Amino acid sequence: MRLSCRGRYVTRAMIELALHHGKEPLPLAIIEKNQGISKKYLTQLMGVLKLAGLIRVIRGKNGGYLLARAPSEITLADILYAVEGDMSLIECVKDAKLCYRSDECISRPTWVELSELIKDYLGTTTLEDILKKGILLQMSGASK
Repeated sequence: MRLSCRGRYVTRAMIELALHHGKEPLPLAIIEKNQGISKKYLTQLMGVLKLAGLIRVIRGKNGGYLLARAPSEITLADILYAVEGDMSLIECVKDAKLCYRSDECISRPTWVELSELIKDYLGTTTLEDILKKGILLQMSGASK
């Protein structure tokens, strides 16, 4: 499985919002600057996140973006499924009927199990978890 650029960028944008959670709305220009994502692409991603109910948009002079829920309540699964859709490793994991060999395939159970492990990890890892790990890395100097 390879995470798309879209998935990585949307995660970075959500992390930026999580870093500012509980504060005033964050303007798109700040997210663009801090994360190095083009305004045009970021605008598209924010639209998807809004439709998924993960962010709120505040219009006006002091407007910007806010997380719709606390960082402890938003998982990587919420974020990535919003832009990537199903994250199964291979098509037959999602639907065995898509492969004529699925009934006799020796490796399919392994791919199913691995896909479930990934889904479990994504579903239990929150933005808060990511922030905590990042802060610990920065404190240890490992991020340099």
